[in-house]
Amino acid sequence: MLSGKDRGKTGKIVRVSPDTNSVAVEGLNMIKKHVRAKRQDQKGQILERERFVSVSSVALVCKSCGKPTRVGFQLSEKGAKGEKIRICKKCKATI
Repeated sequence: MLSGKDRGKTGKIVRVSPDTNSVAVEGLNMIKKHVRAKRQDQKGQILERERFVSVSSVALVCKSCGKPTRVGFQLSEKGAKGEKIRICKKCKATI
């Protein structure tokens, strides 16, 4: 996370919402949701779940340098086609 109350923390992306341009990160930006009882013999409860965050406030963490980074693209030298691979903008390692 780049901003907000969970700034500097890391986690895996659980859900993606492309129409609102947001993601939910595991264990970050938690909210409490009050749920009513569905039946008479069941109790209501308070659930904790991840709330969606804007894509601009999260960044990919590079495996080799361990820093939040932007993603760049490069054509690989393998084969005649030259596949498009993702690279870290800071250390130039493949992601």
